[in-house]
Amino acid sequence: MMKSFLIGALLSVTLLSCSSKKQLIYLQDSKKYNLWSVTKIDDNIFIDQIKSGDILKIDVQTIVPEAAIPYNKISANKFSNQNLDLLKLEGYMVDNSGMINFPVLGKISVQGLSENEIETKITDLLLSGNHLTNPTVKVRCLNSKFTVLGEVLRPGTFPYFDQSLNIFQAIGYAGDLTIDGKRKDIRLIREVNGVRQIHKIELTKAELLNSPFYLIKNNDIIIVNPSFSKVKSAGFI
Repeated sequence: MMKSFLIGALLSVTLLSCSSKKQLIYLQDSKKYNLWSVTKIDDNIFIDQIKSGDILKIDVQTIVPEAAIPYNKISANKFSNQNLDLLKLEGYMVDNSGMINFPVLGKISVQGLSENEIETKITDLLLSGNHLTNPTVKVRCLNSKFTVLGEVLRPGTFPYFDQSLNIFQAIGYAGDLTIDGKRKDIRLIREVNGVRQIHKIELTKAELLNSPFYLIKNNDIIIVNPSFSKVKSAGFI
């Protein structure tokens, strides 16, 4: 009788251990996928559209550097994390009408455009108005950010400047999930066209790589819920 009880207890512990391991491993079913031929998703769904309140850094360059000076507010060598606050003060604020006030060119509508589309628009204006020859325009949003809360090592709000940032990189900013974070129950809050939506993400499934929530967008909020054992140990059922 005692022997049967011990065997049963050992089997239960083994099963629980396997279950726990499966709850912790990221993309655990990735062997089922050919990662070199994942489904191509329209990149446009990942691109942030500029909206009122955004602050843009716009650099204009040309073959003759002196010719581009009147079209620049911020010199390129100022772009660093240490000077982020200064950059925001000197950047182009998108007003309530979706416009920026650009040197020489005046008011330009940028509402709903991507960074690449604004680059093209300003380049066309410079060329059509015979302002510059072969101009190169670079646009970056200075106040892009995301927030990670819950069972991570360093929860908080993080700025970013990359045009594409995936959810694993975003979680990496926060120091990764703790052992008590639920990999199968990540919540992502995203605002689309003025409507806030909540989406469930499972980090354990490789199909996430083809998900529209694989890449982070500006103002996304990632919430990592605690496991049942963490909640129970805190005195709640």
